[in-house]
Amino acid sequence: MLKRLFSKQNRVLLAELVRTDFKLRYQDSVLGYAWSLLRPLLIFVILYVVFVKFLKVGSGTPHYAQYLLFGIVIWNFFVEMTMQSLSSIVGRGDLIRKIKIPRWIIVVSSSVSALINLLLNLVIIAIFMIVGHVTPTNLVFLLPLLLLEVYLFALGVSFFLSAAFVKFRDISYIWEVCIQAGFYLTPILYPLSRIPNLLLQKIMLMNPLAQALQEARYVLITKQSTVPGSVFHGSWYQYIPIILVGVALFVGAYYFRKQSKYFGENI
Repeated sequence: MLKRLFSKQNRVLLAELVRTDFKLRYQDSVLGYAWSLLRPLLIFVILYVVFVKFLKVGSGTPHYAQYLLFGIVIWNFFVEMTMQSLSSIVGRGDLIRKIKIPRWIIVVSSSVSALINLLLNLVIIAIFMIVGHVTPTNLVFLLPLLLLEVYLFALGVSFFLSAAFVKFRDISYIWEVCIQAGFYLTPILYPLSRIPNLLLQKIMLMNPLAQALQEARYVLITKQSTVPGSVFHGSWYQYIPIILVGVALFVGAYYFRKQSKYFGENI
């Protein structure tokens, strides 16, 4: 099964789709690929000035600049991946009707494009850490696993959204609202420790994005980052976000597979 999924033909097709995505996205832009780095940096500057210099949100959090920038980069990765994947099947409608190709590879190609941007932005994070004299903890080797968790969660959501968008075009507007709400419900701008209600902290950390982000900050930037282990005190509830990642991936892939047979006639 895995051998067929990752056959040479599929790998070549995936690489070609990724290259095409990059060319189409930046072909009319003066700065081109540089925007994949500039966008999170510009957002960071605005939020840092407003929330740190004026509202003093990050006071008391070590290396808050790196803490904030890392949160923005991870959130932007999730948003970019899901938003691009949402319209990926419809956008490749002509290709689907003309050529018999695995439908899933179109969604995965969009996710790979977002993943490449994430890796480029992590280089910027590394530079900020060097300039700010931030030393990663001895648990930094866990960072790839936490990023993989974010990717798999986003992939499950992407499969579901891309399939649903073929039939229900209102999904894009609904998802934009969800993203706006999610930005403030996920501890990106503010340290989770600033939430006084312990129950609310627990509820927020059940979100796979919040859990992965907080633990990634813990291993990379500061051990003062609130993580599930310190909030749930070792109970099985701390594994709920990981369970939800598995559920999202299974449900998304299952729904996508069921709907893929109707893509040609609905696009």
